[in-house]
Amino acid sequence: MRAEIEALEANKTWDIVDLPHNKIPIGCKWVYKTKHKADGQIERYKARLVAKGYTQREGIDYMDTYSPLARLTIIRTILVVVAVMDWHLEQLDVNNAFLHGDL
Repeated sequence: MRAEIEALEANKTWDIVDLPHNKIPIGCKWVYKTKHKADGQIERYKARLVAKGYTQREGIDYMDTYSPLARLTIIRTILVVVAVMDWHLEQLDVNNAFLHGDL
């Protein structure tokens, strides 16, 4: 939990601001997960602080939703470009990747 909070603070995930008039803040909760190795042994414990977005009401608290995702056609296109350009490709796992974070 400490590592998660430190990462959130280091990435400047939020700013403390005054709550707009007639708005209710969204709560948050901790979500815990145990990661296992291929042989079943415990590798590590993970903790994520998540917003309780399910408490929001469409048209009142938000208007649109958008979730970027990697579709198979995009992955294929990237692989084709890499092959044609004879580029080197590496896989990367990023901890605490945020939508507008600096990588």
